[in-house]
Amino acid sequence: MLQTPAPTDLVGTEALVRLTTTAPREYVHRAALAEVFLTADWSRTDEAHFTLSAQWPRGHSFFGPVGGSHYDPMLAAETIRQVGALLAHVGFDVPLGHQFLMWELNYRVVPALLPVGDAPAELRLDVTCSDIRRRAGRLAGLSYEVVISESGRAIATGDARYICTSPEVYRRLRADRLAEHSAAAPAPPTAPVEPRRVGRHHDFDVVLTPTERDDRWRLRVNTRHPVLFDHPGDHIPGMVLLEAARQAVHTLTPDGRAVLPVAMDSAFHRYAEFGSPCWIETEPAVGYPGGVERLIRVTGRQDDEILFTAITTVADLPTG
Repeated sequence: MLQTPAPTDLVGTEALVRLTTTAPREYVHRAALAEVFLTADWSRTDEAHFTLSAQWPRGHSFFGPVGGSHYDPMLAAETIRQVGALLAHVGFDVPLGHQFLMWELNYRVVPALLPVGDAPAELRLDVTCSDIRRRAGRLAGLSYEVVISESGRAIATGDARYICTSPEVYRRLRADRLAEHSAAAPAPPTAPVEPRRVGRHHDFDVVLTPTERDDRWRLRVNTRHPVLFDHPGDHIPGMVLLEAARQAVHTLTPDGRAVLPVAMDSAFHRYAEFGSPCWIETEPAVGYPGGVERLIRVTGRQDDEILFTAITTVADLPTG
């Protein structure tokens, strides 16, 4: 278990006060400390089982409360992503600098247990790893499941699958794209959808550009966004694609009211590249529009190939 030094200014107290710190930002592949949700407190039961902790802030510059009252379910998605990176480094000895490719990321939240309280949400994460694959004695990929609990109640669950490669292998696989990206200047963002339609307050946070169709958008890429593009990279991050899916399904609410993306089952098929337009499309899935929850399939395409799919379950904000 990661330990923090005992405080030296608490002489005379009867109990040791344990200080809480965030996990090292490098372990979750974030540049800004404010974007680290995992804390430096974890333990291992055996090869495949871990217990971690996390904290969700009551307010966040991008993943703010939905409707001003409920935690943004995308916090669960980002927390699950960070779990995979942390485990690779501290649980399976993957050196910093290795590259990760996420193939799947799924989550489901319990809406009634998401109201923002009087203090940040202190979370316990129970993690089970499977399909642990190694190459030459080093982790090559794994799958994992996460149960996120607060005060003994499971508020969210999820799972993910990824592979990781050394910097040398990554440079060899991505040589052409790396050269193109380093030589090209960032393109200016395209025009945004009206923010209210996608559940946002400012153009800066919109990741969709309108087209002539109501069910199709161009992905709006703004590399100056400090959360979605937390650090430089040679491809568009997966969390940008998930945010595009969330914003796309929000446009389908007829009166623009706040809704929760209570579940998302996402599959990533290839890297999303900077140099070519990415198109986001929606279509009803089984169960839409009847019932309390609505299922919507979101598909991202680039150069006539599928980038990702996200089956998103949308529900109204709980009342009471």
